[in-house]
Amino acid sequence: MILEILTPEKKLFSGDVQGVQLPGIEGLFEVLDKHAPLVSALGVGKVKVLHKSAAAETFAIQGGFASRYFVHNFLPLISATRAIVEREDGEIMGVPESAF
Repeated sequence: MILEILTPEKKLFSGDVQGVQLPGIEGLFEVLDKHAPLVSALGVGKVKVLHKSAAAETFAIQGGFASRYFVHNFLPLISATRAIVEREDGEIMGVPESAF
């Protein structure tokens, strides 16, 4: 599945992933490759990107939405505000403010 994480300022991530865990407004949920189409509002929390052959990557968001398109196996995730890139262990990965 192709995942894109977008903020009002820039595209933070774009790549082929196994799946993604998302903070829905009513709780966490996961979208895997070839998932049924969906549109969901996102709340405050962490987006965990599940890579096919590498460690997971985490983005902290303050809300937004995700919509999964059936035809293209594509999931754009739109964050309402800037996202902070973190490693799975919670360590901030030094993304400079100018990157946004």
